[in-house]
Amino acid sequence: MTQQERLELIIRTLDLKKGEDIQALKIGDLTILADYFVIVNGTSNTHARTLADEVEFQLSQKGIEPERREADTGNTWIILDYGDIIIHVFYKETRNFYKLEGVWADGEQIDISEYLIKE
Repeated sequence: MTQQERLELIIRTLDLKKGEDIQALKIGDLTILADYFVIVNGTSNTHARTLADEVEFQLSQKGIEPERREADTGNTWIILDYGDIIIHVFYKETRNFYKLEGVWADGEQIDISEYLIKE
């Protein structure tokens, strides 16, 4: 599975599970951490955990496991690290507090509209 196909699967999965404000940032030119960050928030810490669990499940169905999964004690920020793609799943208030998009504002915003469900 190519990197682009994985990115598409991640975004579609988050969208299907009603993740809010899904953003994809290309950061590979800025850091060695990853090529892409995907940032999303849920409406509650339970929703955030569900989003992360579903992405992990869908990728594992394709034989892809995260190198690391980390979460704070309240599941308000969950990180799924797939090496070249890191997914940040937030509870809405936590995302507003950390403003990760602002920290990585030099990254290239990726147009993900083709991956989202048309309503």
